[in-house]
Amino acid sequence: MRSDRVKKGYERAPHRALLYATGLSKRQLDSPFIGIASSFTDLVPGHVQMRELERAIERGIHFAGGTAFIFGVPAICDGIAMGHEGMKFSLPSRELIADVIESIAQAHALDGLVLLTNCDKITPGMLMAAARLDIPAVVVTAGPMLAGMHRGKRRSLVRDTFEAVGQFNAGLIDEKELEALEMAACPGAGSCQGIYTANTMACVTEAMGMSLPGCATALAVSAKKKRIAFESGYRVVQLVKENITPRRIMTREAFENAIRIDLALGGSTNAVLHLMAIAHEAGVDLDLETFDRLSRQTPHIVNIRPGGEYFMEDLEYAGGIPAVMKVLGDLMHDNPTVSGLTIRQIAESAEVIDQDVIRPLDNPYHREGGIAVLWGSLAPDGAVVKQTAVSESMMRFEGSARVFDSEEEAMEAILGDRIRPGDVVVIRYEGPKGGPGMREMLSPTSAIVGKGLSESVALITDGRFSGGTRGPCIGHVSPEAAEGGPIALVRDGDRILIDIPNRKLELLVDPEELKRRKEEWRPPEPKVKAGYLARYAKLVRSANTGAVFAG
Repeated sequence: MRSDRVKKGYERAPHRALLYATGLSKRQLDSPFIGIASSFTDLVPGHVQMRELERAIERGIHFAGGTAFIFGVPAICDGIAMGHEGMKFSLPSRELIADVIESIAQAHALDGLVLLTNCDKITPGMLMAAARLDIPAVVVTAGPMLAGMHRGKRRSLVRDTFEAVGQFNAGLIDEKELEALEMAACPGAGSCQGIYTANTMACVTEAMGMSLPGCATALAVSAKKKRIAFESGYRVVQLVKENITPRRIMTREAFENAIRIDLALGGSTNAVLHLMAIAHEAGVDLDLETFDRLSRQTPHIVNIRPGGEYFMEDLEYAGGIPAVMKVLGDLMHDNPTVSGLTIRQIAESAEVIDQDVIRPLDNPYHREGGIAVLWGSLAPDGAVVKQTAVSESMMRFEGSARVFDSEEEAMEAILGDRIRPGDVVVIRYEGPKGGPGMREMLSPTSAIVGKGLSESVALITDGRFSGGTRGPCIGHVSPEAAEGGPIALVRDGDRILIDIPNRKLELLVDPEELKRRKEEWRPPEPKVKAGYLARYAKLVRSANTGAVFAG
């Protein structure tokens, strides 16, 4: 066992003394050492219930003959961090999480890991660590939140708080209704109720084979979630004994399965960034072209908020990810999973309970998958859009640029009624380097929807979007403005063409004029000059790589 390096031999007497100081017995030194990387925090609603799940995982490990050690991992709530400087830290925290887990697992010579996670950047950060370390690991996602309820209707975070800000600003609802919505939208523990980034990543983790069947959609408040946590603890000890490590699970085919599930669900565009970063750690070559190719082959068969009207609880009751894999059939590779079952075995044992929540392939919500990748003179290295959350009338749109060099400037203009039908809001210098940190733009996109402009206004950014974004919102524009990409050269009034069916994003400006602007362009002063974000900006690469670190 890896842990023998800290507990075997006469020269390890000091190490054993310190282990005994934690309360271990001699008997426990003979068992595998399993780390429980827990992202419990009182700050994040998706994580507040994790103390119970820690106990369940711990019991499973001990029941299987292992010794469990809980250690902490940071967690940021993207919703709370949204719309201010805090969001600059969200994506960069992904790298911190991977580094923390690597550091603890290596320093303490752990034999295996259970990765207890839920929200947006924590799950990919943990998967990056698992791929990097390549020691037996199982992921436990803590589960979705129940829908809220107000005036006899089910409610969710994005539609009923973020978009309500725009409705209030437009005079469509009053202050009393806004307060009632914010009290009702999030009724308790769990990841937010739609197919936003947290739930998208839980679903792709299960499809990749890194969590047990049913884990992704088992509700945070359910006894089922506790049972899955127990079984995950038990199973990781078996993986240690069998020496089944993440890179045996996380193959090229596993990543394609994960992408297929994201596309079939209409999941978050953030999955593109995260799957590419995880693949990078796993030594698997993954590029934007793969996402777009698979999207053209994979129908959108589950329509959950923000694009649809269903909630994660509906997917759970309809059969969960195993049922989605069953419908996708031969589109899914028959890969191994941490459960010991293959993808096909899991799918064959599943049942589709509701054929409107999980539609058959011959009756999809959309013929193509949730994500489209656009290229063109405005995005030579690609840009990403959640096409299943765009109305048919806005799939092709030409408009006039309204350019802003920060999210705050754009938000002020939107709420100040300075954005008009036919405008293309361009938010730049918010990419991985320029932000730094590649902030999500849920506040401006939700304000556009709330003010009734989603059928007449588009938004383009070198930043990124929450999984809760809907409408013609194109993110991840690469190269970013801070690197001198074409988005840095856009000026107010320039015509921009968005053509999602033909995968085009074009700046309709004469090439000679753009060449002249490029010669005049100078890199701006860094927005952050000290601390972690300054170091992050020096190391991070473009969004089309997954925003991984260079070197």
